[in-house]
Amino acid sequence: MTLIADGGSTKCDWILLSPEGEVLVKTRTKGLNPAVVPLSELYSRIRENEDLQGIFQKTETVDFYGAGCGTITPKNTLTKVLSDIFPNATVDVNEDLLAAVYAATAEPGIVCILGTGSNSCYFDGEKIHAHVPSLGFVLMDEASGNYFGKRLIRDYYYKKMPTKLAREFEKRFDLDPDVIKLNVYQRPNPNTYLASFAEFIFTSEEVNGYFWQLISEGMTRFIEYRVLCYKEAQNVPVHFIGSIAHFSEEQIRNAMKPYHLQLGKIIRRPIDGLIEYYREHRLKIHS
Repeated sequence: MTLIADGGSTKCDWILLSPEGEVLVKTRTKGLNPAVVPLSELYSRIRENEDLQGIFQKTETVDFYGAGCGTITPKNTLTKVLSDIFPNATVDVNEDLLAAVYAATAEPGIVCILGTGSNSCYFDGEKIHAHVPSLGFVLMDEASGNYFGKRLIRDYYYKKMPTKLAREFEKRFDLDPDVIKLNVYQRPNPNTYLASFAEFIFTSEEVNGYFWQLISEGMTRFIEYRVLCYKEAQNVPVHFIGSIAHFSEEQIRNAMKPYHLQLGKIIRRPIDGLIEYYREHRLKIHS
């Protein structure tokens, strides 16, 4: 049996497939980004899931695709955690960009992630090429959930947010400076905490110029920094994966127009595409 996981910073989707491709288990845990989640928390988030508890010993293969797994140290950390929890399984940990590619395309293209964090790569039809390493939510992550969360908090305190929206923002979130600093600088998962504020934009009942401009500026920055860095972008589709992309299609289209880029697929949840990819390609390897 093959267990595949798509792990972001906020949540992680798990699918157990039989050798014939039947979905045996479908579940979700909290995010498992090894770059920001403490080691003990990685263990507990997996072990406390009742659906996974029943397959710890039975699983033969664990293929994990996750945020924060693009560099060797966090990748090795999560590999050890999964190997300990699934002792009879062969464990393979890869960055979430690979899952995004599998979900989006089998042809050459630019594949972008816009969720809690953001990232991009060029897929040549066989391999992925990431020209710009991801340095995480503090230094990069343009147009991501935590990017927009930071913008909202700053605009609120700098009084750049429209008065009516500022009042609504106050009602929905605890904006005490000490609470914000505690969550950002001392508690685990500061990127997920910041991204939670972005819900204010995408769950608002009214469309307004402030939100539109905020999203548009973020998408333009992402296109300029994380898409145009690939010379191939002018000749191949640009695909987007993640919840932020799902809710921002029009702003993405507008940001791409000045550069004459071709919009490809926009996929909210890559796990569904991963299931189809495994049924067509990978289960033959593991069966």
